[in-house]
Amino acid sequence: MSRIGKKVIVMPAGVSAKLENGVLTVAGPKGTLSQAIDKNIKTNINGQEMSFEVIKETQDSNAKHGLYRALAHNMVVGVSEGFKKTLLIAGVGYKASVSGNKLVLNLGFSHPVEVAIPSDIQVVCPSATEIQINGIDRQKVGQFASNIKDLRPVEPYHGYGVRYSDQVVIRKVGKTAGKGKK
Repeated sequence: MSRIGKKVIVMPAGVSAKLENGVLTVAGPKGTLSQAIDKNIKTNINGQEMSFEVIKETQDSNAKHGLYRALAHNMVVGVSEGFKKTLLIAGVGYKASVSGNKLVLNLGFSHPVEVAIPSDIQVVCPSATEIQINGIDRQKVGQFASNIKDLRPVEPYHGYGVRYSDQVVIRKVGKTAGKGKK
């Protein structure tokens, strides 16, 4: 049995959950999220507590037990607090700004890169080199941040590029041969 799957989810005040036709719906102050639950996993909702148990042991039921518990926990946290990713931009002339529903990035290309912002995600640029991505769906926030990061990965010699705020960039030493020798 999954250690994560056995943990009980305690929902904060203002968050409610219901299970109808195999679809778990969690509603809270920030919005509503839904997730289909496998038929081999039973969802128990008792007041402000939610738990999961395996109905029928199959080869992958242990993994699904923990998976659906983790997905439900992320839904509860998302509708109550939300998720946030912060990206930092480093490089000469590199900058970001929000224009309407597009994120405009100058990343050293010959043209600015425009990325459409999904309707359920909020993007804020507190400074020209910082991007904050907020939303209630953890997967969508993380995927959008990853897509932006992939536009200009951090290069190891100067540290130029887009990175997460908590990401550690391991720098490489440049060439040293031939300097000052003639």
